Amino acid sequence: MSAPPAWETFHESIQGVNKARNQDRCLVQGAGTARDPLILTVADGHGSASYPRSHVGAHYATDLFANRAREFVTSVADRDRAGWRGRLRDYARIGLPERLVRDWQSEVLRHWERDPTPDEDPKSPGPILRLYGSTLIGAVLTPDLFVAWQLGDGELTVVDGDGEVRLPLAPARAELGDETASLCMRNAWRSVRVHWEPLPDPARAPRLVALSTDGLSKSFVSDEGFTEFAAGLHRRLTERGVPGVSEDIPGWLAEASRHSGDDTTLVLARRADGGPADGTAVGAAVGAAEEPADAEDETTGEPAAATEEGAEASADPRGESAEASVEARGEGADESRDDAAVGQGQESGPVDPRIPYCEKRERP
Repeated sequence: MSAPPAWETFHESIQGVNKARNQDRCLVQGAGTARDPLILTVADGHGSASYPRSHVGAHYATDLFANRAREFVTSVADRDRAGWRGRLRDYARIGLPERLVRDWQSEVLRHWERDPTPDEDPKSPGPILRLYGSTLIGAVLTPDLFVAWQLGDGELTVVDGDGEVRLPLAPARAELGDETASLCMRNAWRSVRVHWEPLPDPARAPRLVALSTDGLSKSFVSDEGFTEFAAGLHRRLTERGVPGVSEDIPGWLAEASRHSGDDTTLVLARRADGGPADGTAVGAAVGAAEEPADAEDETTGEPAAATEEGAEASADPRGESAEASVEARGEGADESRDDAAVGQGQESGPVDPRIPYCEKRERP
């Protein structure tokens, strides 16, 4: 069997125009080999006065996803038991979202207990959770499996070998205005969308996987504009690789942020052929991944590193049927979101003819 390709990775986050702080968080771990699977995740804290601790909620979201993703890929490696793929698929669809939401809600409640604020004095867990509201997108890539999860807005963008751009976790219906599902919802796990994609032939596997917060996509007038951006980015990466484009991407994100007025975060992984199959870390990781904090900053209220309690890697079999991209059980209610400073950026032209930016988008 030929050696599996390696991945080049990059991530960057730009604070929105007139925002007091960047509410987005992102994290990249691993190399995408059998011994060291690639984990990508972004979270977008809701911001605004209704969600004053959402930057903390986004931090916990990325850390806790990485914990559960590592648990998940341990299960990927356990292939001695009959029916492992069906059990793993069911765990991806149901078990992991349930446990991730439980982890997050427990962690932010503990954060509140450590650091209550008199002028933020909710009387029940529900309002406390709301203070920390955040969306989440996460992906796991191994040589023969690609799985991704999404709660709320933002985009998971995939470019295949033929250059086709697809959004496998796009919602069945567009969210209105600033409404989005959130980790602070009571049954948030029911609104998690899941993409399950076996990769039996590495030559036909995705060439580019990108996770981005909605500060990027809403800088375009249309969905087609965002798709053109992804296609243009893929072409540039194919020509020059991640190191050759890494200095340009922050400028593109800053331009997007000026149009949308929102924090703008992009995490990407580009498949580069010819990587070793021995599990050695390969590819160029441009920029250090954001590491979990070791202790809580008493001044800023930043969270300590999220702890993983009672990890339960295996799930009981619940049947073998699933779609390639599915929504976890139920529709889930939308959580209203009123981000500040949206659409207050400066007007400016495109930064590169092959990475098109459009005029400022009118928000609903």
